[in-house]
Amino acid sequence: MKALLTRKLGMTSIISQDGAVRAITLLSASPNTITQVKNSETDGYQALQLGFESSKKLSQPELGHFKKSKATPKVVKEVRVNEIDESMSVGSQLSVESFEIGDTVKVQATSKGKGWAGTIKRHNFQRGRKTHGGRSYRRPGSIGSMFPQKIFKGKKMAGQMGHETVTTKNLKVALINNELQVIGVTGSVPGPRKGIVMILGDK
Repeated sequence: MKALLTRKLGMTSIISQDGAVRAITLLSASPNTITQVKNSETDGYQALQLGFESSKKLSQPELGHFKKSKATPKVVKEVRVNEIDESMSVGSQLSVESFEIGDTVKVQATSKGKGWAGTIKRHNFQRGRKTHGGRSYRRPGSIGSMFPQKIFKGKKMAGQMGHETVTTKNLKVALINNELQVIGVTGSVPGPRKGIVMILGDK
């Protein structure tokens, strides 16, 4: 299984073997500790609970939960798995060594929050004319009709923009540095710098 919790560092560029300059995103990938193994018999599904980084402020229930893994993680996430083998035991670690350059992966993170946005910024609506007689510059325009006297769910309107879980697929692993515990993937990754990013092997 290829999965890793990382923290976004930023973007840079590298020169590939064919001489092309490619943009990559650098991710800090310190080892993840398996803090819990869930199976279909007791939990109804198969998953691994991964712990990332270290925290000094844990509650007593959290300390009890992580006691078996001997870890004090700051970030905890679950990863669904199809099969659980002997190597996936509580306390074992996952690192960048599980990935190889050229692997196809998908990344999952929380996108940047943009706050409350209008229809032009949120849905790429066109603005109204700024000529004689025009008054609807950035208004959304008509949102309903006479029947059925209601607005259907999903109507494109102003609202909260961003701060959503976004998954980007078909990215390639372009850089792995075991000493610095850094992994680089091609293209952009959702979320701000220092945001938590989950890398998953794309099967």
